[in-house]
Amino acid sequence: MSATAPDSAPAVRPRSSVRSLLRLWPYVRPVRLRLSVSAVIGVVASCMSLLIPLVLKWLVDGPVKDRDPSGVWLGGGLLLALGIAEAGLFGVRRWLVARPLAGVEAAMRADLYRRLQRLPVAFHDRWASGQLLSRATTDLQILRMFLAFPLVFLFVNFTTLLIGVAVLLTQSPLLTLVVLGPAVPLMVLSTRFERRYALAARRAQDQSGDLATLVEESVLGIRIVKAFGRHRTQAQAFHTRARELRRTELRKADLLSDLWALIMTLPELSIGVALLIGVLQVSDGKLSAGTLVAFLSTALALRWPVDSIGFLLAMSNEAATAADRYFEPMDTPGAESTDRSADEDDAAPARGGDGLRLEGVVFRYPDAPAGSEPLLAGVDLHVPAGRTTALVGATGSGKTTLTALVPRLHEPTAGRITLDGADTALLPVSRLRELVAVAFEEPTLFSATVRENVAMGAGPAGADEKEVLRALEVAQCGFVHALPQGLDTQVGEQGLSLSGGQRQRLALARAVVGRPRFLILDDPLSALDVHTEALVEAALREVLRETTALVVAHRPSTVQLADQVALLSGGRITAVGTHSELLRSSAEYRHLMSGLDPEPPAPDAGPEPEPASEPTSEPEPEPAPASEPLERSDAR
Repeated sequence: MSATAPDSAPAVRPRSSVRSLLRLWPYVRPVRLRLSVSAVIGVVASCMSLLIPLVLKWLVDGPVKDRDPSGVWLGGGLLLALGIAEAGLFGVRRWLVARPLAGVEAAMRADLYRRLQRLPVAFHDRWASGQLLSRATTDLQILRMFLAFPLVFLFVNFTTLLIGVAVLLTQSPLLTLVVLGPAVPLMVLSTRFERRYALAARRAQDQSGDLATLVEESVLGIRIVKAFGRHRTQAQAFHTRARELRRTELRKADLLSDLWALIMTLPELSIGVALLIGVLQVSDGKLSAGTLVAFLSTALALRWPVDSIGFLLAMSNEAATAADRYFEPMDTPGAESTDRSADEDDAAPARGGDGLRLEGVVFRYPDAPAGSEPLLAGVDLHVPAGRTTALVGATGSGKTTLTALVPRLHEPTAGRITLDGADTALLPVSRLRELVAVAFEEPTLFSATVRENVAMGAGPAGADEKEVLRALEVAQCGFVHALPQGLDTQVGEQGLSLSGGQRQRLALARAVVGRPRFLILDDPLSALDVHTEALVEAALREVLRETTALVVAHRPSTVQLADQVALLSGGRITAVGTHSELLRSSAEYRHLMSGLDPEPPAPDAGPEPEPASEPTSEPEPEPAPASEPLERSDAR
């Protein structure tokens, strides 16, 4: 766990806000009718506020001037009716868009989740989980708010301004020109604001994702944080990220306050000048008092569309940034295809075929330095059908990476992998994952029951109670029956409520529950004590007789599960044979199995004598105690 992991999000790039927001159209199309109706209702509601000045003009120049109480009451009733109608129409507009836009957000979130599930492991290796989480939550909330409010009101306010200006021109062209004077400088200032605010908004959203990543890592790694007393370091890292986010948010607030001050000040000055000129015209008899009241009321009614420009632009820019962030993983190439091809039956391997074969497999990580040697530089290996091969190699030799290539968690840079003669590159991923089951050294469990975690390995068909119990027995998971709710016990996030050995055994049970044709095990017994390991190995031998298996091994006891052993060194398979054959013929293999430095033979010595008997590193396992054995604290 790193408290200062770099931001994996792409750098801010110049872009058009309109172009970014137009990409939302496929999601908006199904609700376009409701959005259009809500926009029309918003315009009608805004026009209600423009009718109020006309009623005021009639009141001042009519009933008030003529001292007609009945007319005053009538005018007051009209004003009340217009206010109620305006409020009611805005309520209807809100009702029209609330449910559909919640559906739009849900659809976008579902599409993003499906995309993240289909993107290769290499993508998830590069991206911080907090960045992806913020795109699926915060960014989508920003987009829903934009569709519900700024998108509609940009149209409503623009239309209201056009109608309002037309009303002002009918009342006094001179005063209208005075009021419209600040329009040009406001447009220039808004353009400059848009560019600067977009950069600040993107920076804030990326920093929010980084902060979410740090919090997530601190929570998931709380045992490490406490065990090593690193809470102060983590707290310092948190406060550093939080301060950076706070500074960026304050920068956004400064930009918005500057624009808001200008938007508020310039129209106020223009209305003040218009009031002064209007009073002079009324005193000269060139303008009626009612017309001046109506003009000023209309100008004040247009203040809301003008004043809202600032935060509508701000919300639109944040929405454009959120759209960019949302579509970044959606646009990432290399997603796995889960569609079943028409010739799937032809591509699928037949029973009792050639087994697992790797031919000239080369692999280099996408982010490896240019010109560096590939991790795997031409691996050739054949695992015969129904047999088990142990893969042995030094730490960092690429064993785990090689096993990840079989189910296509990574794609080979070059070479070919076949399952019973069928090229895995041509198999639909869904079919490939049905054929191949995996268990990793670092097991991952989900916030679900024991039963659900194990049955996950059975694929779409699922597993019944009998199959789940069989898999638990193979993996020696008798401890589950002592859990509070047995198989229905929630194991908690990442399975942290269980010990390392218990998590590893549940992961092994998940791998074998579906009786896979091909089984990939990456040192699946490393966290077990010797007694439990012996029991698991005894049960696992029965499973391995029914499948073609590749097992990464570090201990002689695990190696002896295999029919043959392959030594991975220098990016290639340098030796293949039985455990005893490699002990005799390979100094590197003897070194890996014994932990002792190999001794080179004397220059004039003859061939290395064959040992009198096959060396073994493991005594016969002792009988297991009646109760569940304690897990070893040292995994290796």
